[in-house]
Parts: sequence; C-alpha cells; structure tokens
Amino acid sequence: MAPLFRADQVGSLLRPASLLEIRSKHNVKLAYDGIADSPEVVEATHDAVAAAVKSQLDNYIYPVTTGELDRSFFYGGFFEQVEGFTTFPDLPIPDAFRTKFCTIGALQRAGIKTRPGVVATGKIRWTKPAYGDSWGLLKSLIPDASYLAKCKITVPSPTYQHMQLKKGTAFTPESGYRSDEEYFADLIAAFRAELKSLYDAGCRNVQVDDPNMTFFVMDEFREGCRIDGFEPEVLFEEYINAHNACIADLPQDLHIGIHLCRGNLWNQVTKRGVGSGSYERIAERMLNGLNYNTFYLEYDDERSGDFEPLRFLPQGKNVVLGLVSTKRAEMESMDNLVRRVNEAATVIAKAQGRTVEEVMHDQLAVSPQCGFASQSQGGGEGMTEEKQWKKLVLVRDLASKLWEDAV
Repeated sequence: MAPLFRADQVGSLLRPASLLEIRSKHNVKLAYDGIADSPEVVEATHDAVAAAVKSQLDNYIYPVTTGELDRSFFYGGFFEQVEGFTTFPDLPIPDAFRTKFCTIGALQRAGIKTRPGVVATGKIRWTKPAYGDSWGLLKSLIPDASYLAKCKITVPSPTYQHMQLKKGTAFTPESGYRSDEEYFADLIAAFRAELKSLYDAGCRNVQVDDPNMTFFVMDEFREGCRIDGFEPEVLFEEYINAHNACIADLPQDLHIGIHLCRGNLWNQVTKRGVGSGSYERIAERMLNGLNYNTFYLEYDDERSGDFEPLRFLPQGKNVVLGLVSTKRAEMESMDNLVRRVNEAATVIAKAQGRTVEEVMHDQLAVSPQCGFASQSQGGGEGMTEEKQWKKLVLVRDLASKLWEDAV
C-alpha cells in the first residue's frame, strides 16, 4: 500500500512564545496536564492551534495536525484520562524507573531528580475520549469535511508507561492486577476504545509515537533488562504483541502508523541525543512483526545508521523516511536528500527483487525526522518558527521532485 502522503510530518510544532507565557502564568507545564480549565489558557491554545493550522494549509503542509500545541509533552493526554490510572508527578530518578533506561540516564546527567509517571492504581477502563477535544478543535479549523482525510492525530504508545517504570511497578497491588498480561489486557481495551472514538468522530489517520522501542537497539538498555532479570527480546516481543492487539481488526479505512525515532531531547536539557544506533538489531522483527501500515523512521544523521535494515521491509507496508532534521536548524541539501531517498529505495528493491521505481511508487515517502517540539519548551539547536516552516516546505518540495502524485 502506497503511503497516504508523499510528504508527511511527525506532528509537533514549536509553541509560540505567547502560548508558553500564558501556560506558564497558569502553571500548565506538567507532562500530564491536558488543556487547563482557565478560559485564558483555552483561548490562547485555540488561537495558537488555529494559527498553526492556517500556516499548514497556506503552505500545503499535510497531513494537518494541531502541532500538539494543546499538550505539554508528546505523550500527554491519554493515560491520565483513563480511569484506573493515577499520575505521580515526582517519581525519583533513577529508583522508580527501569535500570539503564536511556531517557533516565539523560535526565540524570542533566541533574534532574524526579520525573512524572502514570501508574495503574485501579482497574483500567476507558470512560471518555482522551483526544476528542483535540480532534474536535482540529476539525473546526479546516475548510470543510473533505479535509478530514488530510488530517492526522498523534497518540502515545500503549507501552509507554510500562516500559519506563521499574519492573513490576506499572500497577500497584491495589489495582487488582497480578501480571503484565492482566494489565495489558485492560490497557489494550482502553486504547482500542480511544481509537474507535476517534474513528467515529471522523478521524482516519492516527500516528502512534513510540521512541522508546528503539532503545532495544542499545547495549546499555539491553544490559539493564538483564540486570532486572529478563531477556530484552522477551520484553520486545511482549510490546509487539501489545501493539498488534491494540490495532487488530480496525476499520479498513483507518490508517495507522508508528513513529520510531531515537528521542528528540537534543540541546534542550542534555546537550546530546537520548538514543542512538542502527535499526539493524530490531529491524527484521519490527518491520515484519508490527502490523502497522506505515513506519515513520528517523534517518537524518549518523546516529540512525545506514539504510540496510530496510531490506527487511515486506511488500504491503511502507516507510516514511525522516531525512530532514528537527534537531538542528541548518537546511539540508535537496540534491543530498534525493540521493538518500534513492539509496533507501535501492536497498529495499534489491531485497524484494523489484525495481527502484516500483519501491518508490509503492512504499516510500519523506518527512522530518521527528516533531519540532516533543515538549513545550523544546526545540532543536537554533530552531525558530521561520526555520521550522522552511524545513516543512523543504520536505514538501522534495516529495514534489520525486513523485508525480505528491500530496
């Protein structure tokens, strides 16, 4: 299946200073805060999203998103809205988290002592849409219903909390859960209910963000798994199964993809990347085992490795190559970007016994490597709103150069 868009985007955009000022004034800064009830914050959020949507439409940037301007962090909005979960704003670093979990190591190096997490303290049950307001806001800002197919909503991975929290602490004894299987069974049901609610509201394109899955390529994280008493491959398989259960038997016209970057915490807190390493170690199982339509993969610099892992991409699935960096403001060379797309296509074509032209047509698209602001205060080194839009236009123009059907 060909990608929905030849030029795609991961979702988050830089927050305008005016929005950050108002959110700070009302102390809206936690990872799991949602949109505050304050009318001033609601109005500022609406205005910021409206401006972002207008800029996307004016520049023919698709799919259109809210820019995640109504969140403080990319992973906010779901877990804290589901019954049975409790937010703990100040879990101690590193004791409350998995051994050698990459993000925690980065925060430790920055001198940060606590991090929020969401733990199941009761039975997990979906009772209301988590992203209904966000999707409703986006719908209200597009010209007409024909644009619904040109929009996208982003959601965090269902495995996000379980993967970061210390082994055995994703749920409490009071929750009633006695095993990961019981925990995931109810979490999967809640996640599926959220997808159904979005679909019923007209959403046809969902992106699941799971940068943590790429930690399985890193020796440090894998060593931590073994210190905690289990093989990393076992945990990886557990997460693949959880993802697949979440997206099984969805409506045929609901496109769902997964974004697998290395974490975009770059020059924000740590002055370095969170993760690095080729997809090689997990590519075969990831590309063949995960039942997503689309894989949004990071390929903007050397920390992602070469394109050889793409030889495992099966026919029927597609890859959006994240070639344009959101971590740095320097503009990429169009000629170099074209060359790299052809390199990726050549690897896939050789493995599948097909032509480069067939692979280009059926299985490839391009995008930035990540969002531009995975958190409210985020942003790549030297990145500005002006440069952000130039980068998105570059992706658009790259797609137009490579594909006649570029959208």
